[in-house]
Amino acid sequence: MNWHDYIVSDKEVLLGKPTIKGTRISVEHIVGLLAQGWTENQIIDNFPRLTKESLQAVFAYIHECMHDGLLFTQTRKTA
Repeated sequence: MNWHDYIVSDKEVLLGKPTIKGTRISVEHIVGLLAQGWTENQIIDNFPRLTKESLQAVFAYIHECMHDGLLFTQTRKTA
């Protein structure tokens, strides 16, 4: 899976946030829906321009970001 075929960043679209190619649907939005419990089928039903492959590309993109150290967890300070 080459996520570059599905995910683009254009400063003219959503201020350069990574989006699914040909849409204004951001990777952030898709991840947010999944975090809220949406299923892959619910996302595709509600956003017909998305495909199983474009959703798979979101995971590949996130995986690469994590592998490259671009995503980190923050440690919460306790009182």
